[in-house]
Amino acid sequence: MPLIHTVPPDQAQGRVKEIYDQVTAAFGHVPNAMQIWSSSPELLAKQWQSIGYYMQHPTLSFPLLAMMRMLVSQNTHCEYCVGFNESMLINVAKFTLEQVNEAKRNPASAPLPEKDKAMLLFVLKATKDSNSVKAEDLAALKKLGWSDGEILDGLNHGASMLASDVIFNTFQIIRDY
Repeated sequence: MPLIHTVPPDQAQGRVKEIYDQVTAAFGHVPNAMQIWSSSPELLAKQWQSIGYYMQHPTLSFPLLAMMRMLVSQNTHCEYCVGFNESMLINVAKFTLEQVNEAKRNPASAPLPEKDKAMLLFVLKATKDSNSVKAEDLAALKKLGWSDGEILDGLNHGASMLASDVIFNTFQIIRDY
């Protein structure tokens, strides 16, 4: 059990039940990664809205986003998120275990198009040491075709993962995949 009270799907009511029903419709069940937010229905709603935004993102691909989450979480030692996103990369994006493990060892080897890999490496740099980012880093992304809004969206996704990792690690989320 996590260190804070969470609402199991069979006990959900009101707004929590409404969101859980949407999560179940999308994923077939309510993962612990969503249940952890249930003691604050407003945060649960915000988290679900963010997931929906990124699931429909026109330029940040599923493999790029899952790779970001996995590698940011590797840096924060969030075993839940590393494993969850590793599983998504293998089972949904159809990467091999070898490709995923190599990316974990060397993010520059991630099996992504050059443009996506540049975004991934930028997000990893910024989430490790935000003060290390320079104007040249953004110029390189723009040269590859990324807009300011897309760069912000990518970094927001990585930075949000940092916050989730802190919450998941602190409250000791239980692995359910």
